[in-house]
Amino acid sequence: MKKTYKILILIFLLPLFLSGCIKLALHLSPSLVPNLTQVLFEECDIDIAKLSIPADLKLIEGLLKSDPENKQLLTTLCMGFTGYAMLFVEEKDPERASKLYLRGRNYGFKALGLMMYMSKNISEKDNILNKLTNINKKELQVLFWTTISWNSWINLNLDKPVAIAQLSLAQACLEKVLDIDPYYFYGTPYTLMGSILASKPALLGGNEKKAREYFEKAINFSDGKFFLTQYYFAKYYAVRIQDKDLFFKLIKEVENTAPYELKDVCLINSVMKQKTKRLMKMSGELFF
Repeated sequence: MKKTYKILILIFLLPLFLSGCIKLALHLSPSLVPNLTQVLFEECDIDIAKLSIPADLKLIEGLLKSDPENKQLLTTLCMGFTGYAMLFVEEKDPERASKLYLRGRNYGFKALGLMMYMSKNISEKDNILNKLTNINKKELQVLFWTTISWNSWINLNLDKPVAIAQLSLAQACLEKVLDIDPYYFYGTPYTLMGSILASKPALLGGNEKKAREYFEKAINFSDGKFFLTQYYFAKYYAVRIQDKDLFFKLIKEVENTAPYELKDVCLINSVMKQKTKRLMKMSGELFF
């Protein structure tokens, strides 16, 4: 009986010991989680990445249970859910992607200290804008991925008043990213703003000329080797202004370039290469 009692105590205390070990491991090996993210982005085999990411995200959520304020874990979860939704889910299942974007966005909000405002009322605009003012380059990574997840969620929910109400704040986040470093992640901030300006009508702030300038800056920065830019440029700009020549020029650039030329984003390039092929097959419906 006494032995059984001791075993029960050990079983009860084991999670506490493990929790401490996890915190200690993260403290002693701060590069552990970033290295996991890097390895995934470098993966050129799409199927391996697609199967690996959900399990990795659940593992990191488990680690977060032991250290709920860990900004590194929160940032990685924001990146992971956002990237997974964008690369593998949105095209086939927008409703599920919307939930994943929201999940990623909320992890990003928590890392940035914004969750307390968002969970109460979106109308606390001044508090959020004040927080944005104080964000610096050290928090650029999490702000960048939070911005992508937020804008992507809004884009999938433009039929809902709650999403429309958040448009200006989400764009303010993107403008802050542009202010800190417009060339971050191969010029993706320029690509995102170019997509927004190309998608909106002029009466709502759209600007086709400025959109093209942003896309071209991003392409020049990566020497045309980061395919996300060409894909968005073709999908949101070339189709919008019905420039068929530009559309096929961008697609040809992707076709003629190997995804591994930028090793650290080989996964994104590989997926965008596939998406670009599908976009090309839809050209008959996109141009008239």
